[in-house]
Amino acid sequence: MFNTFYTNINLMTSYFNSSKNISMPVDDEMTLSEHIEEFSQRLIFCFFSLFFVTIICFLDVKEIVRIFQAPAVGVKFLQFAPGEYFFSAVKISAFCAILISSPLMFYQLWLYLIPGLTKTEQSIILPVTVGSIILFFIGLSFSYCFLVPAALKFFIDYGSDVVEPFWAFEQYFNFVSVLLFATGVAFQIPAIQVALGLLGIVTGKKMLSAWKYVIVICTFIAAIITPSTDPFTQILLSSALISLYLGGSSFVILLKE
Repeated sequence: MFNTFYTNINLMTSYFNSSKNISMPVDDEMTLSEHIEEFSQRLIFCFFSLFFVTIICFLDVKEIVRIFQAPAVGVKFLQFAPGEYFFSAVKISAFCAILISSPLMFYQLWLYLIPGLTKTEQSIILPVTVGSIILFFIGLSFSYCFLVPAALKFFIDYGSDVVEPFWAFEQYFNFVSVLLFATGVAFQIPAIQVALGLLGIVTGKKMLSAWKYVIVICTFIAAIITPSTDPFTQILLSSALISLYLGGSSFVILLKE
């Protein structure tokens, strides 16, 4: 289903790129009205793409819900209000649609910005953007496979001899989605480092020299992102962030050598 959808998306993208109103020669100057028209058309294209992906996700939302529920082993979910599950299903569909459509949206943004960028800026922005998208999905996978199960295990075990784990599904989804998204954003550290290094703002050696402050900052960020108070989850995330920072610093040094 998703392969068919993305095939249609590629066809639609080719059509928009071949349109006279959107695809302008790089060397030709565009008027303000042409810039606004191009931006509005690309924005409309992204909106309808997001809408269609949301519908596709909603048609198969039960399987998506099972994926979200998988880390919560031994928990029973309840519906406390009429339509609560329906509205939660819509939110889940929209959330997944944003994740799935994000590469296409970045691609449309790139096509809009590329005529006004120099070759040097293009050589920096394009790989950084691609790396940022990859890091974001790596962060989602890391959060889903390690952070979410660890945090849920803490909440389930804590007071398990006193109360039964019956949770509201909407609150559970909000909890998981925030943790997933926050981790994905936190994993953007190497992309930011590479951009700063390529632009010559900060060198890799200066990044490495600040490792003491980085440990404190990463620990603080991990404490904010992780909803549970157990040290294991916070140490797990902070260790990942510190590793990403050190890896990004080393990569910047290799690029500049």
